[in-house]
Amino acid sequence: MLVHKRMKRNIKLTIEYDGTDFVGWQRQPNGRSVQQVLEEKIEQITQEKISLVGAGRTDSGVHARGQVANFFSQTGLSALDLYRAFNGVLPDDIVIHAVEEVDKKFSARYSAKEREYRYFIAQKPTAIDRKFTWRLNYDLNIPLMNAVSGKILGTHDFRSFCKSESTVDHFLCNVFHTEWQHDGAKLIFTIRANRFLHGMVRAMVGTMVDVGRGFTSDKEFESIIGAKDRTKAGQAAPPQGLFLERVIY
Repeated sequence: MLVHKRMKRNIKLTIEYDGTDFVGWQRQPNGRSVQQVLEEKIEQITQEKISLVGAGRTDSGVHARGQVANFFSQTGLSALDLYRAFNGVLPDDIVIHAVEEVDKKFSARYSAKEREYRYFIAQKPTAIDRKFTWRLNYDLNIPLMNAVSGKILGTHDFRSFCKSESTVDHFLCNVFHTEWQHDGAKLIFTIRANRFLHGMVRAMVGTMVDVGRGFTSDKEFESIIGAKDRTKAGQAAPPQGLFLERVIY
């Protein structure tokens, strides 16, 4: 009797995670990664070896509210059953918000048109948000920080804001939106672009904070972009304030 094998399905996940206790998104030999934990739990439910593709490779300590990933599976479980099963076995610091079956051509990484990150700064002492903000004890010139953030808009070579050990084909990114805004005692930086380099947002935030403190002028900030040299930019902001908010397809 012939046994018909099920066709592989492309399953898309929308994921939230607290990055505090992870070495980052990508599977690594030196610790617990989000990708590793998810793959192990998905394999537990589907009884298949799978390979999970993520939209963005967040660094150690960085969080996500809208990370997207996909994998191929022959499972007969419905999207709703998978949603319930995954959330039933995942640890408390990872939650699946949506499970969808999508076209086989879809790739969480390569189909993405835009990615949006937000960075949170606490301007008052906080106990609850200490793991999710950068606590700063000094005044910042927000209008000036907003002005220099406008210089990032468009397509630029962002080598000055990329970790020196990064191995990429090119350093060009197209930035569609940037904004600094207040939300009570928090200061929030939002940036949306077609792609991001390793450490890019944190390096930008750290350098713009130097502008806000009066350590770096707006002209100097512009020259940092053109320098294409990471040593010219400011210190990277700490990872705990950074969130991958959403991925746009």
